[in-house]
Amino acid sequence: MTLGLAILDQSTIASGRGADEAIRETLALAKLADTWGYGRYWLAEHHNSQSHAGAAPEMLVAAIAATTGRIRVGTAGVMLPHYAALKVAEQFKVAEAIAPGRIDLGLGRAPGSDGRTAFALNPNANQAADNFPNQVMDLLGWLGDGLPEGHAFRAVAAMPAVPTRPEVWMLGSSDYGAQVAAYFGLPYCFAHFISDAGSEQVMQLYREHFKPHPGKPGRLAAPHAALGVFALTADTEAEAWRLYKSRELWRLFRDTGRFPPLPSVAEAEAYPYSAMERAHLDRIRAKAIVGAPEQVKAKLEALAAAHGAQEVAVLSPCHDAAARQRSYRLLAEVFGLTSAVPAAA
Repeated sequence: MTLGLAILDQSTIASGRGADEAIRETLALAKLADTWGYGRYWLAEHHNSQSHAGAAPEMLVAAIAATTGRIRVGTAGVMLPHYAALKVAEQFKVAEAIAPGRIDLGLGRAPGSDGRTAFALNPNANQAADNFPNQVMDLLGWLGDGLPEGHAFRAVAAMPAVPTRPEVWMLGSSDYGAQVAAYFGLPYCFAHFISDAGSEQVMQLYREHFKPHPGKPGRLAAPHAALGVFALTADTEAEAWRLYKSRELWRLFRDTGRFPPLPSVAEAEAYPYSAMERAHLDRIRAKAIVGAPEQVKAKLEALAAAHGAQEVAVLSPCHDAAARQRSYRLLAEVFGLTSAVPAAA
């Protein structure tokens, strides 16, 4: 089976550039990805962040859907406990009106922020997180399944009325999301770039507990899984590892509770790593999917096979916007995506 290839974009803010530039870099990359043959372009959700600018992925989905012609566009994901299920259903029905049959609605339960920010977004966020499966059921109802008899909002219709519906995905970095996806018969994406702890077991749990829902549009007959993976390539292995240095330093910051803009390679090379910090990063580096295109392709395929994943959504934060575009272009070429896109694209 051919491995499906998608892009996962956090609209990463680079040091020395503004968050508004990060958003424009996302829009530019999405247009290119549409011509390069990628199957999906997914936008992440983060709030109160100096690292990532994508606070409203649903708006980016609409902007990208309106300016592309082939690629599926979606979220990875909408953090549902922040919002009313009806509002999310209406946002993505509007997106379906913009780009029928090309919209993905990835859902998550995590806050995508700190606790104070989550409370500011929704003072009942903790209660909503506990009620997540019911929120998912309501959302699926408003997207076309219908709400059950006796539901308080059964007479409320999600608008606009459109003939197509988004493809709903469940996202997660633990076994919780996998269980919810399996219960509802939805595709599942594991956030391997956040943590790979127990990742193969989580994917196995999803497959073992998967429940098909015959007769319900949007549900799957069999499990379908993806991995959200950090990967970076360049024309040479040496150049890829050089570019990786900025992500490496940012990862150190993240692992010690700091979330600044993505540092430049020069900033990373000048950073005074302690022996303990270097040892920590060396363990991560040993598993990093970085290298020349053929090397990265082989690593992605091996990782997907080990997890039973049919797709990978590649995250490639890079301080140099042109180098990031080049990385995705090289991946498209080595996977043979570009040959599948019509010449007029």
